[in-house]
Amino acid sequence: MKKVKINLGWDKEKIHCELAQKLDFPSYYGKNLDALYDVLCDICEDTLIAVEGQSDYGTKLLAAVEDAAEENDRIKIEILQEDNMTINEAKEKLYALQAKLTAYNHATAVLYFDGATTAPKGTGANRAQTLAVLSGEIYKLSTGQETVQLLEYLEANREQLEEKENRMVYLMLKGIRQMQKIPFDKYVELQQLISEADDVWHRAKDESNFEMFCPYLEKMFSFYKQIAAWCAPDKDPYDYWLGEFEEGLSKAKCDRFFSTLRSRIVPLIAKIKEKQQVSDDSVNGYFSEEQQAQFAQYLMDVMRLDKNHCGIATTEHPFTTTLGTHSDVRITTKYHTDNLARSMYSVIHEGGHALYEMGVADEFAYTVLDGGVSMGIHESQSRFYENYIGRSRSFVEYIFPEMQKIFPQLEGYTAEDVYKAVNKAEPGLIRIFADELTYALHIMVRYELEKRVMAGEVEVKDLPEQWNKMYKEYLGVDVPNDKDGVLQDSHWSGGNIGYFPSYALGSAYGAQFLRKMKETVDVEKCIAEGNLAPINEWNREHIWQYGQLYAPSQILEKTLGESFDADVFCDYLEEKFSEIYNL
Repeated sequence: MKKVKINLGWDKEKIHCELAQKLDFPSYYGKNLDALYDVLCDICEDTLIAVEGQSDYGTKLLAAVEDAAEENDRIKIEILQEDNMTINEAKEKLYALQAKLTAYNHATAVLYFDGATTAPKGTGANRAQTLAVLSGEIYKLSTGQETVQLLEYLEANREQLEEKENRMVYLMLKGIRQMQKIPFDKYVELQQLISEADDVWHRAKDESNFEMFCPYLEKMFSFYKQIAAWCAPDKDPYDYWLGEFEEGLSKAKCDRFFSTLRSRIVPLIAKIKEKQQVSDDSVNGYFSEEQQAQFAQYLMDVMRLDKNHCGIATTEHPFTTTLGTHSDVRITTKYHTDNLARSMYSVIHEGGHALYEMGVADEFAYTVLDGGVSMGIHESQSRFYENYIGRSRSFVEYIFPEMQKIFPQLEGYTAEDVYKAVNKAEPGLIRIFADELTYALHIMVRYELEKRVMAGEVEVKDLPEQWNKMYKEYLGVDVPNDKDGVLQDSHWSGGNIGYFPSYALGSAYGAQFLRKMKETVDVEKCIAEGNLAPINEWNREHIWQYGQLYAPSQILEKTLGESFDADVFCDYLEEKFSEIYNL
Protein backbone atom coordinates (compact mmCIF):
# COMPACT_ATOMS: atom_id res chain seq x y z
CA MET A 1 0.00 0.00 0.00
CA LYS A 2 1.25 3.46 -0.88
CA LYS A 3 1.03 6.07 1.87
CA VAL A 4 1.34 9.83 1.95
CA LYS A 5 0.86 12.33 4.74
CA ILE A 6 -0.02 15.94 3.91
CA ASN A 7 -0.87 19.04 5.90
CA LEU A 8 -3.82 20.96 4.47
CA GLY A 9 -2.27 24.10 5.89
CA TRP A 10 0.65 23.91 3.43
CA ASP A 11 0.60 26.13 0.38
CA LYS A 12 -0.94 24.80 -2.82
CA GLU A 13 2.37 24.03 -4.57
CA LYS A 14 3.79 22.06 -1.64
CA ILE A 15 0.67 19.89 -1.24
CA HIS A 16 0.58 18.92 -4.92
CA CYS A 17 4.32 18.27 -5.06
CA GLU A 18 4.15 15.99 -2.00
CA LEU A 19 1.25 14.03 -3.46
CA ALA A 20 2.89 13.73 -6.88
CA GLN A 21 6.19 12.55 -5.43
CA LYS A 22 4.88 10.04 -2.87
CA LEU A 23 2.18 8.58 -5.12
CA ASP A 24 4.17 8.53 -8.35
CA PHE A 25 1.82 10.73 -10.32
CA PRO A 26 2.55 10.93 -14.10
CA SER A 27 4.83 13.72 -15.34
CA TYR A 28 1.94 15.53 -17.00
CA TYR A 29 0.11 15.99 -13.66
CA GLY A 30 -1.37 19.51 -13.74
CA LYS A 31 -1.20 20.29 -10.00
CA ASN A 32 -4.84 21.42 -9.73
CA LEU A 33 -7.97 19.93 -8.17
CA ASP A 34 -9.41 18.53 -11.41
CA ALA A 35 -6.11 16.89 -12.29
CA LEU A 36 -5.83 15.48 -8.75
CA TYR A 37 -9.29 13.95 -9.00
CA ASP A 38 -8.48 12.37 -12.38
CA VAL A 39 -5.20 10.75 -11.36
CA LEU A 40 -6.62 9.45 -8.07
CA CYS A 41 -9.53 7.84 -9.91
CA ASP A 42 -7.00 6.01 -12.12
CA ILE A 43 -4.90 4.62 -9.27
CA CYS A 44 -4.83 0.81 -9.30
CA GLU A 45 -2.93 0.24 -6.04
CA ASP A 46 -4.26 0.54 -2.48
CA THR A 47 -3.40 4.05 -1.32
CA LEU A 48 -3.71 5.76 2.06
CA ILE A 49 -3.78 9.56 2.17
CA ALA A 50 -3.41 10.88 5.73
CA VAL A 51 -4.28 14.52 6.26
CA GLU A 52 -3.99 17.01 9.07
CA GLY A 53 -4.26 20.77 9.45
CA GLN A 54 -6.68 23.02 7.60
CA SER A 55 -6.99 25.97 5.24
CA ASP A 56 -9.53 27.22 2.73
CA TYR A 57 -7.71 25.63 -0.19
CA GLY A 58 -6.99 22.54 1.88
CA THR A 59 -10.73 22.06 2.47
CA LYS A 60 -11.35 22.13 -1.29
CA LEU A 61 -8.51 19.72 -1.91
CA LEU A 62 -9.82 17.29 0.72
CA ALA A 63 -13.23 17.41 -0.94
CA ALA A 64 -11.64 16.46 -4.25
CA VAL A 65 -9.83 13.55 -2.60
CA GLU A 66 -13.08 12.40 -0.94
CA ASP A 67 -14.91 12.55 -4.28
CA ALA A 68 -12.18 10.43 -5.85
CA ALA A 69 -12.38 7.96 -2.96
CA GLU A 70 -16.09 7.52 -3.66
CA GLU A 71 -15.27 6.56 -7.24
CA ASN A 72 -12.15 4.48 -6.51
CA ASP A 73 -12.36 2.13 -3.54
CA ARG A 74 -8.57 1.73 -3.51
CA ILE A 75 -8.27 5.26 -2.11
CA LYS A 76 -8.47 5.50 1.69
CA ILE A 77 -8.42 8.70 3.72
CA GLU A 78 -7.32 9.12 7.33
CA ILE A 79 -7.98 12.37 9.15
CA LEU A 80 -5.28 12.78 11.76
CA GLN A 81 -6.24 14.32 15.07
CA GLU A 82 -3.91 17.02 16.21
CA ASP A 83 -1.57 15.62 18.82
CA ASN A 84 -2.37 18.40 21.23
CA MET A 85 -6.16 18.27 20.85
CA THR A 86 -7.82 18.03 24.24
CA ILE A 87 -11.08 16.29 25.02
CA ASN A 88 -12.67 19.71 25.47
CA GLU A 89 -11.60 20.74 21.98
CA ALA A 90 -13.10 17.52 20.64
CA LYS A 91 -16.36 18.31 22.45
CA GLU A 92 -16.40 21.77 20.89
CA LYS A 93 -16.03 20.19 17.47
CA LEU A 94 -18.86 17.78 18.30
CA TYR A 95 -21.27 20.62 19.09
CA ALA A 96 -20.12 22.63 16.05
CA LEU A 97 -20.73 19.63 13.81
CA GLN A 98 -24.24 19.13 15.14
CA ALA A 99 -25.04 22.83 14.73
CA LYS A 100 -23.98 22.66 11.09
CA LEU A 101 -26.07 19.56 10.44
CA THR A 102 -29.01 21.28 12.14
CA ALA A 103 -28.65 24.19 9.71
CA TYR A 104 -28.78 21.88 6.70
CA ASN A 105 -31.76 19.98 8.12
CA HIS A 106 -33.45 23.31 8.87
CA ALA A 107 -33.19 24.20 5.19
CA THR A 108 -34.61 20.86 4.02
CA ALA A 109 -37.46 21.10 6.55
CA VAL A 110 -38.43 24.57 5.32
CA LEU A 111 -38.52 23.29 1.73
CA TYR A 112 -40.68 20.32 2.75
CA PHE A 113 -43.04 22.52 4.77
CA ASP A 114 -43.41 24.93 1.88
CA GLY A 115 -44.10 22.09 -0.55
CA ALA A 116 -46.80 20.63 1.67
CA THR A 117 -48.54 23.93 2.42
CA THR A 118 -48.33 26.97 0.15
CA ALA A 119 -46.07 26.07 -2.78
CA PRO A 120 -47.69 25.98 -6.25
CA LYS A 121 -48.43 22.43 -7.43
CA GLY A 122 -45.96 22.52 -10.30
CA THR A 123 -42.89 23.33 -8.22
CA GLY A 124 -42.07 19.86 -6.89
CA ALA A 125 -39.27 19.11 -9.37
CA ASN A 126 -37.56 22.37 -8.49
CA ARG A 127 -37.59 21.55 -4.77
CA ALA A 128 -36.45 18.01 -5.50
CA GLN A 129 -33.34 19.33 -7.25
CA THR A 130 -32.44 21.58 -4.32
CA LEU A 131 -33.17 18.85 -1.79
CA ALA A 132 -30.91 16.48 -3.70
CA VAL A 133 -28.01 18.95 -3.40
CA LEU A 134 -28.66 19.59 0.29
CA SER A 135 -29.01 15.87 0.99
CA GLY A 136 -25.69 15.27 -0.71
CA GLU A 137 -24.02 17.83 1.53
CA ILE A 138 -25.65 16.31 4.62
CA TYR A 139 -24.43 12.88 3.57
CA LYS A 140 -20.86 14.08 3.05
CA LEU A 141 -20.78 15.99 6.30
CA SER A 142 -22.33 13.12 8.25
CA THR A 143 -20.14 10.35 6.88
CA GLY A 144 -16.89 12.16 6.07
CA GLN A 145 -13.66 10.80 7.47
CA GLU A 146 -13.11 13.85 9.66
CA THR A 147 -16.53 13.33 11.27
CA VAL A 148 -15.93 9.62 11.78
CA GLN A 149 -12.49 10.21 13.26
CA LEU A 150 -13.88 12.78 15.69
CA LEU A 151 -16.74 10.58 16.84
CA GLU A 152 -14.56 7.50 17.21
CA TYR A 153 -12.05 9.54 19.22
CA LEU A 154 -14.85 10.66 21.53
CA GLU A 155 -16.24 7.13 21.73
CA ALA A 156 -12.82 5.87 22.79
CA ASN A 157 -12.80 8.51 25.54
CA ARG A 158 -16.41 8.03 26.62
CA GLU A 159 -15.51 8.04 30.31
CA GLN A 160 -14.62 11.73 29.96
CA LEU A 161 -17.99 12.63 28.41
CA GLU A 162 -21.25 13.60 30.07
CA GLU A 163 -24.27 11.32 29.69
CA LYS A 164 -25.80 13.54 27.00
CA GLU A 165 -22.54 13.66 25.02
CA ASN A 166 -22.18 9.89 25.07
CA ARG A 167 -25.74 9.63 23.75
CA MET A 168 -24.95 12.16 20.98
CA VAL A 169 -21.90 10.16 19.91
CA TYR A 170 -23.86 6.89 20.01
CA LEU A 171 -26.71 8.21 17.89
CA MET A 172 -24.44 9.89 15.37
CA LEU A 173 -22.18 6.87 14.95
CA LYS A 174 -25.20 4.62 14.61
CA GLY A 175 -26.56 6.86 11.87
CA ILE A 176 -23.18 7.18 10.15
CA ARG A 177 -22.53 3.46 10.14
CA GLN A 178 -25.92 2.94 8.54
CA MET A 179 -25.45 5.73 5.99
CA GLN A 180 -22.01 4.43 5.06
CA LYS A 181 -23.68 1.21 3.96
CA ILE A 182 -25.84 3.15 1.49
CA PRO A 183 -24.05 4.22 -1.70
CA PHE A 184 -23.85 7.99 -1.92
CA ASP A 185 -25.59 8.22 -5.29
CA LYS A 186 -28.44 6.03 -4.04
CA TYR A 187 -28.88 8.15 -0.94
CA VAL A 188 -29.23 11.29 -3.05
CA GLU A 189 -31.51 9.49 -5.48
CA LEU A 190 -33.79 8.44 -2.62
CA GLN A 191 -34.10 11.99 -1.30
CA GLN A 192 -35.06 13.18 -4.76
CA LEU A 193 -37.57 10.33 -5.11
CA ILE A 194 -39.22 11.25 -1.81
CA SER A 195 -39.64 14.86 -2.89
CA GLU A 196 -41.05 13.90 -6.29
CA ALA A 197 -43.29 11.18 -4.85
CA ASP A 198 -44.83 13.59 -2.35
CA ASP A 199 -45.64 16.02 -5.15
CA VAL A 200 -47.16 13.29 -7.34
CA TRP A 201 -49.13 11.85 -4.42
CA HIS A 202 -50.89 15.17 -3.87
CA ARG A 203 -51.95 15.29 -7.52
CA ALA A 204 -52.85 11.59 -7.65
CA LYS A 205 -55.04 11.94 -4.58
CA ASP A 206 -56.80 14.98 -6.04
CA GLU A 207 -57.58 12.95 -9.16
CA SER A 208 -58.19 9.66 -7.28
CA ASN A 209 -55.69 8.04 -9.62
CA PHE A 210 -53.48 5.33 -8.08
CA GLU A 211 -51.92 4.49 -11.45
CA MET A 212 -50.29 7.94 -11.47
CA PHE A 213 -48.64 7.28 -8.10
CA CYS A 214 -47.94 3.56 -8.53
CA PRO A 215 -44.52 3.83 -10.30
CA TYR A 216 -43.20 6.06 -7.52
CA LEU A 217 -44.51 3.77 -4.79
CA GLU A 218 -42.96 0.74 -6.51
CA LYS A 219 -39.61 2.53 -6.48
CA MET A 220 -40.13 3.49 -2.84
CA PHE A 221 -40.76 -0.05 -1.62
CA SER A 222 -37.91 -1.35 -3.77
CA PHE A 223 -35.57 1.26 -2.33
CA TYR A 224 -36.52 0.45 1.24
CA LYS A 225 -36.03 -3.26 0.72
CA GLN A 226 -32.58 -2.56 -0.72
CA ILE A 227 -31.62 -0.20 2.11
CA ALA A 228 -32.63 -2.84 4.65
CA ALA A 229 -30.46 -5.37 2.80
CA TRP A 230 -27.50 -2.98 2.87
CA CYS A 231 -27.90 -1.96 6.51
CA ALA A 232 -29.05 -5.25 8.06
CA PRO A 233 -28.50 -8.11 5.61
CA ASP A 234 -29.28 -10.75 8.24
CA LYS A 235 -32.54 -9.12 9.32
CA ASP A 236 -36.03 -9.26 7.85
CA PRO A 237 -36.48 -6.01 5.83
CA TYR A 238 -39.75 -5.05 7.50
CA ASP A 239 -38.38 -5.82 10.96
CA TYR A 240 -35.54 -3.43 10.16
CA TRP A 241 -37.86 -0.56 9.28
CA LEU A 242 -40.23 -1.18 12.19
CA GLY A 243 -37.21 -0.93 14.48
CA GLU A 244 -36.09 2.31 12.85
CA PHE A 245 -39.33 4.02 13.84
CA GLU A 246 -39.65 2.34 17.22
CA GLU A 247 -36.47 0.84 18.66
CA GLY A 248 -36.91 -2.86 19.37
CA LEU A 249 -40.18 -3.23 17.46
CA SER A 250 -40.62 -6.26 15.20
CA LYS A 251 -43.31 -8.12 13.29
CA ALA A 252 -43.54 -10.65 16.12
CA LYS A 253 -44.21 -7.91 18.69
CA CYS A 254 -46.69 -6.17 16.40
CA ASP A 255 -48.53 -9.44 15.75
CA ARG A 256 -48.92 -10.02 19.51
CA PHE A 257 -50.00 -6.43 20.13
CA PHE A 258 -52.57 -6.38 17.35
CA SER A 259 -53.83 -9.83 18.34
CA THR A 260 -54.61 -8.47 21.82
CA LEU A 261 -56.40 -5.44 20.38
CA ARG A 262 -58.37 -7.53 17.90
CA SER A 263 -59.50 -9.99 20.55
CA ARG A 264 -60.94 -7.23 22.72
CA ILE A 265 -61.91 -4.43 20.34
CA VAL A 266 -63.80 -6.48 17.74
CA PRO A 267 -66.26 -7.94 20.30
CA LEU A 268 -66.76 -4.46 21.77
CA ILE A 269 -67.59 -3.04 18.35
CA ALA A 270 -70.03 -5.90 17.78
CA LYS A 271 -71.85 -5.07 21.03
CA ILE A 272 -72.10 -1.39 20.06
CA LYS A 273 -73.62 -2.32 16.68
CA GLU A 274 -76.52 -3.88 18.55
CA LYS A 275 -77.23 -0.62 20.39
CA GLN A 276 -78.92 2.53 19.12
CA GLN A 277 -76.27 4.71 17.52
CA VAL A 278 -75.53 8.09 19.08
CA SER A 279 -76.19 11.20 16.98
CA ASP A 280 -73.40 13.27 15.49
CA ASP A 281 -75.69 15.94 14.05
CA SER A 282 -74.15 18.60 16.28
CA VAL A 283 -70.79 18.47 14.49
CA ASN A 284 -72.18 18.08 10.97
CA GLY A 285 -73.51 20.95 8.88
CA TYR A 286 -71.75 23.99 7.50
CA PHE A 287 -68.87 25.53 9.42
CA SER A 288 -66.87 28.12 7.50
CA GLU A 289 -63.09 27.95 7.23
CA GLU A 290 -62.91 31.36 8.92
CA GLN A 291 -64.86 30.06 11.92
CA GLN A 292 -62.71 26.94 12.15
CA ALA A 293 -59.50 28.97 11.88
CA GLN A 294 -60.67 31.12 14.81
CA PHE A 295 -61.52 27.96 16.75
CA ALA A 296 -58.09 26.48 15.99
CA GLN A 297 -56.43 29.52 17.55
CA TYR A 298 -58.60 29.09 20.65
CA LEU A 299 -57.69 25.40 20.95
CA MET A 300 -54.00 26.25 20.72
CA ASP A 301 -54.49 28.66 23.61
CA VAL A 302 -56.28 26.06 25.71
CA MET A 303 -53.46 23.60 25.09
CA ARG A 304 -50.99 26.32 26.10
CA LEU A 305 -49.07 26.21 22.85
CA ASP A 306 -46.71 29.19 22.73
CA LYS A 307 -47.64 31.02 19.52
CA ASN A 308 -44.34 32.85 19.56
CA HIS A 309 -42.75 29.52 18.71
CA CYS A 310 -45.58 27.51 17.13
CA GLY A 311 -47.46 28.43 13.96
CA ILE A 312 -50.34 26.79 12.11
CA ALA A 313 -51.00 26.34 8.38
CA THR A 314 -53.30 24.30 6.16
CA THR A 315 -52.39 21.28 4.05
CA GLU A 316 -53.91 18.23 2.41
CA HIS A 317 -52.75 15.82 5.13
CA PRO A 318 -52.10 17.36 8.58
CA PHE A 319 -48.61 16.99 10.06
CA THR A 320 -46.21 18.64 12.49
CA THR A 321 -42.63 19.61 11.74
CA THR A 322 -39.76 21.27 13.56
CA LEU A 323 -37.76 23.88 11.66
CA GLY A 324 -34.21 23.86 12.98
CA THR A 325 -34.84 23.43 16.70
CA HIS A 326 -37.70 23.02 19.15
CA SER A 327 -38.04 26.80 19.28
CA ASP A 328 -39.71 26.79 15.84
CA VAL A 329 -42.50 24.24 15.41
CA ARG A 330 -45.30 24.24 12.83
CA ILE A 331 -48.57 22.35 12.95
CA THR A 332 -51.01 21.99 10.07
CA THR A 333 -54.66 21.14 9.63
CA LYS A 334 -57.33 20.88 6.95
CA TYR A 335 -60.68 22.61 7.35
CA HIS A 336 -63.70 20.53 6.32
CA THR A 337 -66.65 22.87 6.06
CA ASP A 338 -69.16 20.01 6.42
CA ASN A 339 -67.74 18.74 9.72
CA LEU A 340 -66.53 20.61 12.79
CA ALA A 341 -64.76 17.75 14.55
CA ARG A 342 -62.25 16.82 11.85
CA SER A 343 -60.12 19.93 12.00
CA MET A 344 -60.77 20.32 15.73
CA TYR A 345 -59.09 17.01 16.50
CA SER A 346 -56.33 17.35 13.93
CA VAL A 347 -55.35 20.63 15.65
CA ILE A 348 -55.36 18.95 19.06
CA HIS A 349 -53.49 15.90 17.72
CA GLU A 350 -50.80 17.94 15.98
CA GLY A 351 -50.72 20.24 19.00
CA GLY A 352 -49.74 17.24 21.12
CA HIS A 353 -46.81 16.59 18.79
CA ALA A 354 -45.84 20.27 19.03
CA LEU A 355 -45.97 20.31 22.83
CA TYR A 356 -43.58 17.37 22.93
CA GLU A 357 -41.13 19.02 20.53
CA MET A 358 -41.29 22.40 22.28
CA GLY A 359 -40.90 20.76 25.69
CA VAL A 360 -37.42 19.38 24.98
CA ALA A 361 -34.76 20.87 27.27
CA ASP A 362 -33.07 23.96 25.78
CA GLU A 363 -29.63 22.44 26.35
CA PHE A 364 -30.38 19.95 23.55
CA ALA A 365 -31.04 22.62 20.91
CA TYR A 366 -28.86 22.27 17.79
CA THR A 367 -27.94 18.70 18.72
CA VAL A 368 -29.19 15.28 17.69
CA LEU A 369 -30.96 15.02 21.06
CA ASP A 370 -33.42 17.75 20.08
CA GLY A 371 -36.82 16.20 19.27
CA GLY A 372 -38.91 13.18 20.15
CA VAL A 373 -37.18 9.86 20.73
CA SER A 374 -39.45 7.65 18.63
CA MET A 375 -42.66 7.62 16.65
CA GLY A 376 -44.40 5.54 19.30
CA ILE A 377 -43.59 7.96 22.10
CA HIS A 378 -44.42 10.89 19.82
CA GLU A 379 -47.81 9.40 18.97
CA SER A 380 -48.43 8.72 22.65
CA GLN A 381 -48.36 12.47 23.16
CA SER A 382 -50.42 13.49 20.14
CA ARG A 383 -53.09 10.90 20.85
CA PHE A 384 -52.96 11.62 24.57
CA TYR A 385 -54.14 15.18 23.91
CA GLU A 386 -56.46 14.23 21.06
CA ASN A 387 -58.27 11.40 22.83
CA TYR A 388 -57.59 11.17 26.55
CA ILE A 389 -58.03 14.92 26.97
CA GLY A 390 -59.74 16.23 23.84
CA ARG A 391 -62.49 13.61 23.66
CA SER A 392 -63.14 13.58 27.39
CA ARG A 393 -66.48 14.80 28.70
CA SER A 394 -64.76 17.36 30.94
CA PHE A 395 -62.86 18.92 28.02
CA VAL A 396 -65.91 19.21 25.80
CA GLU A 397 -67.89 20.76 28.65
CA TYR A 398 -65.12 23.31 29.25
CA ILE A 399 -64.74 24.45 25.63
CA PHE A 400 -68.46 24.29 24.73
CA PRO A 401 -69.31 27.91 25.72
CA GLU A 402 -66.58 29.19 23.42
CA MET A 403 -67.74 26.84 20.69
CA GLN A 404 -71.21 28.36 20.93
CA LYS A 405 -69.75 31.85 20.50
CA ILE A 406 -67.72 30.92 17.44
CA PHE A 407 -70.33 28.61 15.93
CA PRO A 408 -73.89 29.95 16.36
CA GLN A 409 -74.90 26.82 14.42
CA LEU A 410 -74.65 24.92 17.72
CA GLU A 411 -77.73 26.64 19.11
CA GLY A 412 -80.08 24.02 20.48
CA TYR A 413 -77.30 21.52 21.18
CA THR A 414 -75.67 20.73 24.50
CA ALA A 415 -72.12 19.87 25.53
CA GLU A 416 -73.30 16.30 26.06
CA ASP A 417 -74.54 16.18 22.46
CA VAL A 418 -71.10 17.22 21.24
CA TYR A 419 -69.33 14.83 23.61
CA LYS A 420 -71.28 11.87 22.27
CA ALA A 421 -70.91 13.07 18.68
CA VAL A 422 -67.11 13.19 18.88
CA ASN A 423 -67.07 9.74 20.48
CA LYS A 424 -69.44 8.07 18.05
CA ALA A 425 -68.03 4.60 17.36
CA GLU A 426 -68.74 3.58 13.80
CA PRO A 427 -66.47 1.97 11.21
CA GLY A 428 -65.61 4.33 8.35
CA LEU A 429 -63.28 4.86 5.39
CA ILE A 430 -60.79 7.48 6.54
CA ARG A 431 -58.16 6.78 9.19
CA ILE A 432 -57.64 10.35 10.38
CA PHE A 433 -61.41 10.72 10.89
CA ALA A 434 -61.76 7.38 12.66
CA ASP A 435 -63.19 7.26 16.13
CA GLU A 436 -61.04 6.28 19.07
CA LEU A 437 -62.39 2.71 19.17
CA THR A 438 -62.14 1.65 15.51
CA TYR A 439 -58.91 3.54 14.79
CA ALA A 440 -56.67 0.55 15.51
CA LEU A 441 -58.41 -1.46 12.78
CA HIS A 442 -57.27 1.12 10.22
CA ILE A 443 -53.70 0.67 11.44
CA MET A 444 -53.97 -3.11 11.22
CA VAL A 445 -54.90 -2.86 7.51
CA ARG A 446 -51.84 -0.74 6.75
CA TYR A 447 -49.56 -2.93 8.84
CA GLU A 448 -50.70 -6.11 7.10
CA LEU A 449 -50.31 -4.58 3.63
CA GLU A 450 -46.84 -3.18 4.34
CA LYS A 451 -45.79 -6.51 5.79
CA ARG A 452 -47.00 -8.39 2.70
CA VAL A 453 -45.45 -6.00 0.17
CA MET A 454 -42.10 -6.08 1.99
CA ALA A 455 -42.27 -9.89 2.00
CA GLY A 456 -43.06 -10.01 -1.73
CA GLU A 457 -46.49 -11.51 -1.11
CA VAL A 458 -48.36 -8.55 -2.63
CA GLU A 459 -47.30 -6.37 -5.56
CA VAL A 460 -47.61 -2.60 -5.29
CA LYS A 461 -49.92 -2.46 -8.32
CA ASP A 462 -52.38 -4.68 -6.45
CA LEU A 463 -52.55 -2.51 -3.33
CA PRO A 464 -55.89 -0.83 -4.21
CA GLU A 465 -57.58 -4.21 -4.64
CA GLN A 466 -56.06 -5.62 -1.44
CA TRP A 467 -56.83 -2.41 0.47
CA ASN A 468 -60.49 -2.50 -0.55
CA LYS A 469 -60.73 -6.20 0.31
CA MET A 470 -59.29 -5.72 3.79
CA TYR A 471 -61.45 -2.69 4.55
CA LYS A 472 -64.50 -4.82 3.80
CA GLU A 473 -63.13 -7.65 5.95
CA TYR A 474 -61.86 -5.57 8.90
CA LEU A 475 -64.31 -2.67 8.99
CA GLY A 476 -67.24 -3.83 6.89
CA VAL A 477 -67.14 -0.81 4.57
CA ASP A 478 -66.93 -0.54 0.77
CA VAL A 479 -64.18 1.71 -0.61
CA PRO A 480 -65.60 3.83 -3.48
CA ASN A 481 -62.36 5.21 -4.92
CA ASP A 482 -58.58 5.50 -4.50
CA LYS A 483 -58.76 8.96 -2.92
CA ASP A 484 -60.75 7.62 0.03
CA GLY A 485 -58.84 4.36 -0.05
CA VAL A 486 -55.21 3.54 -0.72
CA LEU A 487 -54.23 7.16 -1.50
CA GLN A 488 -55.64 8.74 1.66
CA ASP A 489 -52.35 8.82 3.64
CA SER A 490 -49.17 10.74 2.83
CA HIS A 491 -46.83 8.36 4.67
CA TRP A 492 -45.79 6.12 1.80
CA SER A 493 -45.02 9.09 -0.44
CA GLY A 494 -42.61 10.29 2.26
CA GLY A 495 -40.93 6.92 2.61
CA ASN A 496 -42.41 6.27 6.05
CA ILE A 497 -42.76 2.53 5.60
CA GLY A 498 -43.05 0.94 9.04
CA TYR A 499 -44.45 4.08 10.69
CA PHE A 500 -48.13 3.13 10.99
CA PRO A 501 -47.92 0.69 13.94
CA SER A 502 -46.56 3.54 16.07
CA TYR A 503 -49.99 5.20 15.99
CA ALA A 504 -51.64 2.26 17.71
CA LEU A 505 -48.66 1.81 20.04
CA GLY A 506 -48.85 5.49 20.92
CA SER A 507 -52.50 5.17 21.93
CA ALA A 508 -51.64 2.22 24.13
CA TYR A 509 -48.63 3.97 25.69
CA GLY A 510 -50.88 6.96 26.40
CA ALA A 511 -53.28 4.84 28.45
CA GLN A 512 -50.47 3.82 30.78
CA PHE A 513 -49.12 7.37 30.98
CA LEU A 514 -52.59 8.60 31.96
CA ARG A 515 -52.98 5.97 34.66
CA LYS A 516 -49.58 6.91 36.11
CA MET A 517 -50.28 10.65 35.87
CA LYS A 518 -53.49 10.27 37.90
CA GLU A 519 -51.42 9.10 40.88
CA THR A 520 -50.12 12.66 41.39
CA VAL A 521 -52.28 14.94 39.24
CA ASP A 522 -56.04 15.51 39.50
CA VAL A 523 -56.45 15.17 35.76
CA GLU A 524 -60.23 15.51 35.67
CA LYS A 525 -60.13 18.70 37.76
CA CYS A 526 -57.45 20.23 35.54
CA ILE A 527 -59.41 19.49 32.38
CA ALA A 528 -62.70 20.69 33.83
CA GLU A 529 -61.10 24.02 34.77
CA GLY A 530 -59.31 24.37 31.44
CA ASN A 531 -55.98 24.38 33.27
CA LEU A 532 -53.73 22.00 31.37
CA ALA A 533 -50.56 23.42 32.93
CA PRO A 534 -50.17 20.63 35.56
CA ILE A 535 -50.78 18.00 32.87
CA ASN A 536 -48.26 19.61 30.52
CA GLU A 537 -45.75 19.94 33.34
CA TRP A 538 -46.08 16.23 34.22
CA ASN A 539 -45.44 15.29 30.61
CA ARG A 540 -42.53 17.72 30.42
CA GLU A 541 -40.95 16.33 33.59
CA HIS A 542 -41.36 12.68 32.67
CA ILE A 543 -41.14 12.66 28.86
CA TRP A 544 -40.62 15.87 26.91
CA GLN A 545 -37.52 17.32 28.53
CA TYR A 546 -35.39 14.29 27.72
CA GLY A 547 -35.70 14.58 23.94
CA GLN A 548 -33.65 11.69 22.58
CA LEU A 549 -31.45 11.33 25.64
CA TYR A 550 -33.07 8.00 26.52
CA ALA A 551 -34.35 5.12 24.38
CA PRO A 552 -38.16 4.55 24.24
CA SER A 553 -37.92 1.54 26.55
CA GLN A 554 -36.00 3.66 29.08
CA ILE A 555 -38.65 6.39 28.95
CA LEU A 556 -41.37 3.82 29.62
CA GLU A 557 -39.40 2.24 32.45
CA LYS A 558 -38.45 5.57 34.08
CA THR A 559 -41.97 6.98 33.77
CA LEU A 560 -44.14 3.95 34.45
CA GLY A 561 -41.97 1.64 36.48
CA GLU A 562 -43.61 -1.25 34.63
CA SER A 563 -43.48 -2.93 31.23
CA PHE A 564 -45.78 -2.14 28.33
CA ASP A 565 -49.26 -3.64 28.75
CA ALA A 566 -51.79 -3.40 25.90
CA ASP A 567 -54.60 -4.51 28.20
CA VAL A 568 -54.50 -1.14 30.00
CA PHE A 569 -55.53 0.51 26.74
CA CYS A 570 -58.25 -2.08 26.13
CA ASP A 571 -59.58 -1.61 29.68
CA TYR A 572 -59.83 2.14 29.06
CA LEU A 573 -61.77 1.64 25.81
CA GLU A 574 -64.16 -0.86 27.34
CA GLU A 575 -64.92 1.40 30.30
CA LYS A 576 -65.42 4.53 28.20
CA PHE A 577 -67.56 3.10 25.43
CA SER A 578 -69.59 0.89 27.74
CA GLU A 579 -70.69 4.07 29.53
CA ILE A 580 -71.47 5.95 26.30
CA TYR A 581 -73.50 3.09 24.79
CA ASN A 582 -74.94 1.67 28.03
CA LEU A 583 -73.44 -1.77 27.44
